[in-house]
Amino acid sequence: MGRFVIEDTPIHGVKVITRMKVSDDRGFLSRLYCQEELSQLGWQGSLAQMNETMTNNRCTVRGLHFQREPSAEMKLISCIEGQIYDVAVDLRTNSPTYLKYFSSVLSAENNKAMLIPKGCAHGFQTLSDNVRMIYCHSTAYNPDVEDGVHILDKEIGIEWPFSPINLSERDSGFPHIGYNFEGMSG
Repeated sequence: MGRFVIEDTPIHGVKVITRMKVSDDRGFLSRLYCQEELSQLGWQGSLAQMNETMTNNRCTVRGLHFQREPSAEMKLISCIEGQIYDVAVDLRTNSPTYLKYFSSVLSAENNKAMLIPKGCAHGFQTLSDNVRMIYCHSTAYNPDVEDGVHILDKEIGIEWPFSPINLSERDSGFPHIGYNFEGMSG
């Protein structure tokens, strides 16, 4: 892997990727996405969608989002301005880490990204004001199969760095995991 340094995490398929910078006196180049290199990590198909988000206020939480089949997706999350506490939650019922989460700080300074496989939910909390992020998706957004889990679900037990603020109406309405939670195949 020429442009990326890959770190495994306790959750199968979740990777922390440090994007290597090629620098000179003018500045730097850093590859955000490379299909050839990411396919070795399980990325299937092409890049279906790329989105940019801006979150204005520190402590804001977005998530925990995922898409069910037939539009389950891999995501590559990069923070290009500011700093976030990024979270992946394993929702794959056949996984030994089912309902466990992994978190990592992503920032413009550390040049890290998180690769999140199908079957995992994603969310984050901003650690600074004015956070900009780039999301690469393996599958296009499909509102018919979008889903989520509540950020304060006790079964998952995410330890957010700050008391969450600015939760959207949609995110605050996501269910807590209960007896009828279907999970995902993996």
